[in-house]
Amino acid sequence: MHETTAKPKVAVHKFSSCDGCQLAFLDMGEDLLTLSAMVDIVHFAEAGMLDADATVDVAFVEGSLNTRHDLKRIQAIRRNSRFLVTIGACATAGGLQALRNFTDADAWHSAVYATPEYLDSLATASPIKSAVHVDLELWGCPVNTRQVTGAVRALLSGVTPAVEQDKVCMECKRQQAVCVMVAKGTPCMGPVTRTGCGALCPRFERGCYACYGPAENPNTDSLSHWFEGLGLLPEQLREQYHGITSQTEPFTAAGNRYRK
Repeated sequence: MHETTAKPKVAVHKFSSCDGCQLAFLDMGEDLLTLSAMVDIVHFAEAGMLDADATVDVAFVEGSLNTRHDLKRIQAIRRNSRFLVTIGACATAGGLQALRNFTDADAWHSAVYATPEYLDSLATASPIKSAVHVDLELWGCPVNTRQVTGAVRALLSGVTPAVEQDKVCMECKRQQAVCVMVAKGTPCMGPVTRTGCGALCPRFERGCYACYGPAENPNTDSLSHWFEGLGLLPEQLREQYHGITSQTEPFTAAGNRYRK
């Protein structure tokens, strides 16, 4: 009789997030059947599989770190995983919840909660890589099915996954989208943001929100001069950089130049 080779094990873990990146798995359609034939998904709470302490080949992690309990969990996940892959803006760059890093979080806690001393909250919201080694980052808000399936295939084949490095501006040209900054004077982060979304926002005449994080060699000084020419005030300039991916060094630094 032929021995059955065990399929690689995969886990999907959630921290502070909206669950949008986990939906990239559930929205796969037929590709999900292909994935399930390739791997054994042993933990994925949103899909009903529960085994958070399982030892796996690939652990996908969504969300940012906000509590001491989060720190303990992510250390355990790292120990139990051959590869750890962060998915989405929250896990890779802190996400929207990291905006509290620019304010007095304790003051907010006192204003909202009657007994804030019971909160298990860290001083800042942080990306996963601030606490453990991350083997691969999948950027996006949210990530897409193509990224997830590509990462699984590459990692399990011993191949370094391809990572997009082109800027959103290049994708706009490929999609034949009109530049919203030139044509309409709309502030857009496309010149400093990596592509991966298909230039979704500019194709619908909206500026890029930098969901996929900073591109290779982002020239934030030049873009800031453009924004100033469009009439943006210092507070508006800061908000361009301190958004979904605020906890990435190029955007943190660029935004801090306009803080009061």
